[in-house]
Amino acid sequence: MTFSDRLSASAAMVEAALEELLDSTVHVGETARPPRLMAAMRHAVLGGGKRLRPFLVIETARLLGREGPGVVKAACALELVHCYSLVHDDLPAMDDDDLRRGRPTVHKAFDEATAILAGDALLTLAFEVAAAPAPGVVAAAQLELVRGLARAAGLGGMVGGQSLDLAAEGRYGDTPPDEAGIRVLQAMKTGALLAFSVEAGAILGQAAPETRRALVSYGRALGAAFQIADDLLDREADTAALGKRAAKDADKGKATLVDALGLADARAMRDKAAAEAIAALALLGAEADGLREAARFTAERRS
Repeated sequence: MTFSDRLSASAAMVEAALEELLDSTVHVGETARPPRLMAAMRHAVLGGGKRLRPFLVIETARLLGREGPGVVKAACALELVHCYSLVHDDLPAMDDDDLRRGRPTVHKAFDEATAILAGDALLTLAFEVAAAPAPGVVAAAQLELVRGLARAAGLGGMVGGQSLDLAAEGRYGDTPPDEAGIRVLQAMKTGALLAFSVEAGAILGQAAPETRRALVSYGRALGAAFQIADDLLDREADTAALGKRAAKDADKGKATLVDALGLADARAMRDKAAAEAIAALALLGAEADGLREAARFTAERRS
């Protein structure tokens, strides 16, 4: 299978699992599933996206010999956290976006209060999914998965990075961050969850310490390449191609490496980060080619 085929196959598998998690059936322990809230959650999650984070979970676990529904459920938990973050990032109090994946954002399709609740519900559902017993996943690995996901998503990861991002816009009178500060911001806001997607696969596959260190290094470099590529696309692509509003970073005065370095140097840094990700996999064989291709895809993507 080509990389594109593997990414599409993984996305289809995850989409089916997410569809099941977000159906209208009242699950054991629940009293009801409010229809409007469910519709908003489904709008946020289903029918779009490359599902790169779930792919990284599944592909990393696969190269370590671990496949099956337990891996897919863990991948869904990561994607639910990612989708919640998009719902909240799009809110008027945050980035104030009207378009996501070519469709109205959740607060535009429904209303602001429903969007906040949908994001809250997706986040808590993610941890319910991550903590539920899963075939082929040992209890120690599941505990580590839940703890690692919380760290990647929370204070020292994605949420903390979003706070730094708001401060970098000048909302609170802070001094704009320098290049090092932007790197920290991006490693938290975007990089932490991407990097943990790889580490989650290593946890599920019970990777040996040396292999896990290599995969963690890969994930961190991949996260850096992804965010720089995203910043470049914001400047160079159009709204139709992106599926979201282009040039919004410049409009809002966001701190990016494109601003700090210029377009040419930012491209060079993106390519260097992708090359570092690939180099981190040197100890792994051809089974890691899917991850190598993911690094190239990240640097070369056009949407």
